[in-house]
Amino acid sequence: MLAIDLAASKSKSRHASRFSSSSVNSVSAEYASPALTRTAVSLEYAALRHAGHCPLGMYVTPSPADLLVWDAVFFVHQGYYTDAILKFRLIFPQNYPERPPTVQFLTDVFHPLISQKDGVFNLAPRFRQWRPKEHHVFHVLHWIKAAFKKHALDEIKEADCLNKEAYRLYHDTTSSFAALATQSSQLSQSASALFDRDHPSMAGKGSHGMHFRELEPEQLDELRAKYVLQDWGAIDLP
Repeated sequence: MLAIDLAASKSKSRHASRFSSSSVNSVSAEYASPALTRTAVSLEYAALRHAGHCPLGMYVTPSPADLLVWDAVFFVHQGYYTDAILKFRLIFPQNYPERPPTVQFLTDVFHPLISQKDGVFNLAPRFRQWRPKEHHVFHVLHWIKAAFKKHALDEIKEADCLNKEAYRLYHDTTSSFAALATQSSQLSQSASALFDRDHPSMAGKGSHGMHFRELEPEQLDELRAKYVLQDWGAIDLP
C-alpha cells in the first residue's frame, strides 16, 4: 500500500485560498511582467478550489522551488488506463496567461498525445488557439483527464499525435493498443515508478513535488482505523 507525502503542500488543490476564476482575467497581457505572471498563476491555483474546477482523481501542488511549475498526480479510474497512477507537470511560460502552460508527463505512458521522448502532452486538439481571457488551467486539467477516455481517443487526429505508433495501433489493432495501455498502467503502479526518484522515466525531468512512500502494515492499520476504512480483501462483494 502507499500514501502521498505532500511535503510542499498538504492540502488538495481545491482547498486553496478563495478566488474566483474570473479574477485571473484581470491580468492584462499589455502589462505583462514577471510579477503579474506570478499573480496570474497564483490566482489560477486558488481558483481550483471551486466546485468542478479540479477534476476528480487529480492532485496538484505548486513546486516549492518555482511557482511557475506545478506538480500533479492523476489516478485513472476507468478506460484503457484503469488504475494508472500518472505523475505530470505543468510549466507556465513567462508571458502567461498569453500562452498556455506546457504539460509534461514524468511517468512513462503509451498514449497518442504523449511524446515517448520527453513526455510532453499535446494540448492542440482541445486548444487549437489559446484564448487567455477564456481558457484557464482547470480547462487544461479537464482536457488531460478526458484525453484518457475512449470518446476523446476516437476523435484524435493523427496530425496532432506525438506518438504515431499509439495512434495507428488504436485504429488498426485496438487489442494491441489496449495491451500496451494496460502495461503502462501496471508499470505506473510499480514500486520503482512510484518510490524511486532515479527511475529512468524521471531522467532529465527533475524531481516531482509529490513523493510517494510505502506504508508498513502497522502504519496502514493505523490509517484505516483513523479514517474508518476497511481492507478491500475483507469486504464481501455481492
